[in-house]
Amino acid sequence: MSPDEIAILRIELEEIEPRIWRRVALRTASSLLALHQVIQAAMGWLDVHLWEFEIDGVVYGVPDPDGDDWEPELRRASSLKLAAVIGKGIGEFPYTYDMGDNWHHRIVVERIAPAEPGRLYPELLDGQRRGPPEDCGSVPGYYRFIKAISGPDKGKGSRQKSEALAWYGGPYDPDDIDEEQIRITLKRMARRHRQGKRPPEPA
Repeated sequence: MSPDEIAILRIELEEIEPRIWRRVALRTASSLLALHQVIQAAMGWLDVHLWEFEIDGVVYGVPDPDGDDWEPELRRASSLKLAAVIGKGIGEFPYTYDMGDNWHHRIVVERIAPAEPGRLYPELLDGQRRGPPEDCGSVPGYYRFIKAISGPDKGKGSRQKSEALAWYGGPYDPDDIDEEQIRITLKRMARRHRQGKRPPEPA
């Protein structure tokens, strides 16, 4: 697979309706660690929890050097390129973020295309609905949060709404994916790549 090729990926957050999803373009020469960082930026996560990919029965993430011997083997996500995954004929694979809330994502390889000269990758192509707040209590907690912030500004239910928004730290529009911030973050990542800087290994 050519290093000048890109993969068009669809990232879907499972178990929530209406569906929360993003479509991104990413160089196939990128590692799973780089893909993790793209997912974090595109979905609005803050990268403050453990995460993992499962590829062909093997789990990839950031191994704990002080981990117990009984823990299942976890290989470094930086050791596997997206091109190698696609080269195995794998068209979709799971990604889990936050082993407490267990946000399960489905990564679908929609197609492979040549990279356009002068264009920065990774790039956001499309998407719908804002990702859930961090630490909201998984899918049930997300639905409770959405119900609370959908309440009236006055009268019954207004206290729940104000408390939920205060906990979140500001306004929350479930239909606004914050496209501008996603593009700024991905462009910053693309420029780092262009300058030959690898994404940092998490501590």
